[in-house]
Amino acid sequence: MGAQSAQPNKRAGNKPDGFGVAVVREEGKWRCAPMQAAALTSLAAAESELRELRSAGAVFGLLDIDDEFFVIVRPAPSGARLLLSDATAALDYDIAAEVLEKLDADIDDEELERADPFEEGDLGVLADIGLPEAVLAIILDESDDLYADEQIGRIAREMGFADELAAVLDRLGR
Repeated sequence: MGAQSAQPNKRAGNKPDGFGVAVVREEGKWRCAPMQAAALTSLAAAESELRELRSAGAVFGLLDIDDEFFVIVRPAPSGARLLLSDATAALDYDIAAEVLEKLDADIDDEELERADPFEEGDLGVLADIGLPEAVLAIILDESDDLYADEQIGRIAREMGFADELAAVLDRLGR
């Protein structure tokens, strides 16, 4: 990513900077809430936290990891639907490697080292609730110009919950 800078190896156990936001749509209204810090380092923790929301409406999580990449996690009965904005992040971040593993992505570290950043997962993860696959693809293509938090902001604007997201980020001091 053009906005990417050299980062210490997060696989060594360092906690990444960033945020997790749970997004819920019920009865035509969006709600956003901060997620626990564990969601930034563990896909299982993120999935568990989102499942505990037990909403009748749509639920998904947006995870910004070090403003380098983001993950969309949408719990489903048959297993979470996932999108990783930059698969090459798996070289440095456990959560990105966990997403690739859960997606059964057959990509080894050598391939990732040679690759330019690319998304992996379900581009249609939010299509049924207001973000067409083509629009998400355009947002992902802007990774050279936008940091992950800015891409998440674009997603929120496109879907109509930008104000709710901004309120949560303000509370988090971001």
